[in-house]
Amino acid sequence: MNKVFLNALCATVLSGSFLLISHASATEDYDTKKFGPKSPIIMEQPINVTFDHRVHTDLIGLACNECHDALFVMQRGVTPVKDQTMTALAKGKSCGACHDGRTAFASNTRCNACHIKPKDLKASDPHPHTDSHGSH
Repeated sequence: MNKVFLNALCATVLSGSFLLISHASATEDYDTKKFGPKSPIIMEQPINVTFDHRVHTDLIGLACNECHDALFVMQRGVTPVKDQTMTALAKGKSCGACHDGRTAFASNTRCNACHIKPKDLKASDPHPHTDSHGSH
């Protein structure tokens, strides 16, 4: 075999190994007690919303007590659904306490940041926040 080819192959394998090792150690360093669950939480009620603790704690730097227990109880599924509607968010409830357009993006501006498309949604289904007059 060509010596240049072997050197290039070794260098590629070595760099790939370093990338894998660094990725594995970065993943292992994530502290769920400090930053919350690693995987996003998907709430089916009121309407398919995803919440990622990691974005809010590890990336943005919020402390757990900035949301718990003032806005949310530190237990999954306890926050009343009535406090998690778009109307409630507009009144500063739940996520709307920060997602008000000043502290963080307004809850009615970046739908795909929180909402995920339900698996059974058909193109003909009405938008969940549309009233009978077709307004948002």
